[in-house]
Amino acid sequence: MAPRTELSEVSDNGLLARMRALPLESPERAVVCEILVERHAALVQACVRPYRRSPEPAEDLIQVGYTGLLKAINNFNPELGDSLAAYAAPCVSGEIKRHFRDKRWQVHIRRPVQERILEMRTATEELTQQLGRSPTDAELAIRLASTEDDIREAREAGQLFSIYSPDAPLSDQDDSGLLGDLLGADDQAVEHVIDVEAVNAHLQELPEREQRVLILRFYGNLTQSEIGERLGISQMHVSRLLTRSLAYLRSKLTELAEPHIRGPRLPGPRAAGVRRARGLACWTWCQGRPRSSFWPDRVCLPGARYAAGLPRRPAGRAAKQATGRRCGS
Repeated sequence: MAPRTELSEVSDNGLLARMRALPLESPERAVVCEILVERHAALVQACVRPYRRSPEPAEDLIQVGYTGLLKAINNFNPELGDSLAAYAAPCVSGEIKRHFRDKRWQVHIRRPVQERILEMRTATEELTQQLGRSPTDAELAIRLASTEDDIREAREAGQLFSIYSPDAPLSDQDDSGLLGDLLGADDQAVEHVIDVEAVNAHLQELPEREQRVLILRFYGNLTQSEIGERLGISQMHVSRLLTRSLAYLRSKLTELAEPHIRGPRLPGPRAAGVRRARGLACWTWCQGRPRSSFWPDRVCLPGARYAAGLPRRPAGRAAKQATGRRCGS
């Protein structure tokens, strides 16, 4: 085994040729490799320099760079070239880029975008020195021969390099809070406000007494009996008013034209079907009683059965026995 001082005077190609002739377990091979690494340490430092402003510690990047240098030393063939530094430079830079791409990004970022981020950092420093201010996206796009959308995409992707945990402390103090304490959450009251405004938009369409009944029931938290005592009506009448009012509001909010609701006469096939002539029970209200739309002096039996929660009309011969005569007949 040659002494280290003697090996230090040999050129790179001579050391590489000697190393390739030695077995992997040879101590002399390890010494030769160590000498080559020391000679090209400045090359590793130069390859790490563009990444010095990244969140990754510089010491870790230097270790990654040395890994790339060792790969270059083991793979370089002196017979095909005479400059180890020219061969090792792209190997070291590629190893650092591979480290960022595979191990440091919290989410998957395309490699062209990662390279554009590095180009933006260099261009930003140069333009800042030339202009005396931070460059705009348009100026960076011109400098990098790209588009403003690509610049914005790269800037947004750069923010995904490091993602903090919600359990991360806000400071180094012992009683410091957590980052998760500052994160907002969905406010259920906002959705409630939207629902209230949607109801309020159609509340004015109801008669004044029905509006008062709804307010006393849902805002005053009064029972139907208490509402009836205040308004001088029965509890059953209050129940019917609530049922009708809520059904009307529900139909407006869901945009369903309920046929038992007496609404504005709108054109169209659905409204025309609702206004069919004889025998059709249309839900109108007069003094709290369902009546026929076409014969106000007669009780609408199908409508009454609908209000009671029963089937609209019995089938077959039992219909005549149960109802006697059709509505308006």
